[in-house]
Amino acid sequence: MKKNDKEQIEQERQQEETRQSREELLLEKREVRRRRRMRNQVVAYTAVVALIAAFAVGIVIGVRELMAAGKANTESQKQQDVVQGLLGQEETLEEPEPTEVIAEMTQDQKLDEIVNAVIEVMPLEDKVAGLFVVTPENITGVGTAVQAGEGTKQALSQYRVGGIVYFAKNMKSKEQLAEMIANTTLYSSYPLFIAVDEEGGSVSRVAGAGIAEGVDSAQKIAETGNTDNAYQAGITVGGYLSDLGFNLDFAPVADIANVEGNTLKDRSYGADAATVAPYVTAMLEGLEERDVSACLKHFPGIGSSTGDTHDGMATTDRTLEEFRAEEFTVFQAGIDAGVDMIMVSHIAAPALTGDNTPCSLSSAVVTDLLRNELDFEGVIITDALNMSAITDYHEADEAAVLALRAGCDMILMPDDFEKAYKGVLQAVQDGTISEERINDSLRRIYRIKYAGKVEE
Repeated sequence: MKKNDKEQIEQERQQEETRQSREELLLEKREVRRRRRMRNQVVAYTAVVALIAAFAVGIVIGVRELMAAGKANTESQKQQDVVQGLLGQEETLEEPEPTEVIAEMTQDQKLDEIVNAVIEVMPLEDKVAGLFVVTPENITGVGTAVQAGEGTKQALSQYRVGGIVYFAKNMKSKEQLAEMIANTTLYSSYPLFIAVDEEGGSVSRVAGAGIAEGVDSAQKIAETGNTDNAYQAGITVGGYLSDLGFNLDFAPVADIANVEGNTLKDRSYGADAATVAPYVTAMLEGLEERDVSACLKHFPGIGSSTGDTHDGMATTDRTLEEFRAEEFTVFQAGIDAGVDMIMVSHIAAPALTGDNTPCSLSSAVVTDLLRNELDFEGVIITDALNMSAITDYHEADEAAVLALRAGCDMILMPDDFEKAYKGVLQAVQDGTISEERINDSLRRIYRIKYAGKVEE
């Protein structure tokens, strides 16, 4: 074999080895890539399995928590669980690639969800009781309540009322009153309105008992010509009421003293709407700035009558046009300022009702005028149903049912609480009043009671 042939063969052999080496390297790289893909797939599958497992664990925990909540022994615990769950709920799981953005609930939507959840788990008996604001004596049977002990605890477990109103006779000292209110609140399964009449001047239960330094009457404040004095009065009253544990003041008086000899005396800011309205709104703003709900009274206005509903029927000959031009203007100003509650009087206004039906029992006044025409969305409460303008003509159960059917949300101080409560309960059970009608009132009531929790 020639030398050149040997060299050529050697070159071809080297080229073949190089080609094989390249192929082996290529195969090796392919194998590396294949293994990498497999490893990535394993990681991905593991992640998916882990995510599914996390979902499963979350579901199990959630079911266990729901089962545990369902075993709660008291309505108080049920309610706390519902509210705390709604207030504290957060998104704990996220989709890897979300396809849509869920808008965060507004404060109003959160409040509605809490309120609806609370009402949904309430027994009918509790719903009905929740429409009443009573004195502590109404449910305990004692002569004069000056403390909240076992008797109060037992009474509130039997009748889960919506609120308690206190008078000067219940107040002996600041410490005694604060402790009684604190215990009463503690014993209640549901949030309570803790109420009082603290207008200033002659109608000041707390200041009149010497527990706080009161403020001037509406008449004296208006005589200063400065509405800021009404605002400062609201701040002062709201401050000491809040410190004691009160959260509802049946004030300010929005009546216009437009007839000589009316029963208001120093309780009204004046004789015309233009004068009265700014003082009313100023005081209610002061009260509510101190976390005390204001309650305007006494719709549609009692200043045009010389009669007193405490003693019997009181009548006004004021026309609807006159009410719209004057009294309604003041109440509308309060509504526009965001007042939580309005009290309807027992005055008879034939021009509004067509007869001598007390306004508190008339759907023409409560629903047609206050709710619909003035567009008031808050709580409507009756004046005290133990007044002679009511008791001279109606039994306690009949009056309470009539007030609710007229459109009132809450019943204040019926002449016989137990009879009134049972009468309303029976009316719901027999279909005279629908349960949904009761729920509507409770929604308005609990929107006030839970508003602060949503804001926190």
